[in-house]
Amino acid sequence: MIDITIYRNQTGKIQSFAISGHAFFAERGQDIVCAGVSAVSVGAINAVHELTGVTPDITHDPDGLLHCTLPDNLSGNVLDKVQLLLEGMVVSLQSIEETYGQNIRITFKKQEVE
Repeated sequence: MIDITIYRNQTGKIQSFAISGHAFFAERGQDIVCAGVSAVSVGAINAVHELTGVTPDITHDPDGLLHCTLPDNLSGNVLDKVQLLLEGMVVSLQSIEETYGQNIRITFKKQEVE
């Protein structure tokens, strides 16, 4: 199963997200759930970078882990744009979860400290 955790700060803004695991919907190279999650998440990270100039801190490995954390110093218009892009990512991931709920799970956590 793909586990996705969206971490929000005390004001409800997305501060980071983590994706781990594999969907096991189909054989490697044929798994549309893994491909969809990868396309949506990497696309969102690329959009944040290209459209806002913000470079998130990214960790990834071949075992299916992707972790993305936003810089702490975002404010104003840039923060609003980044949040809109990441909220779009969440909507897309939730659409995948609605159809493939046995292969993907999204949880939301509020960070204790900002």
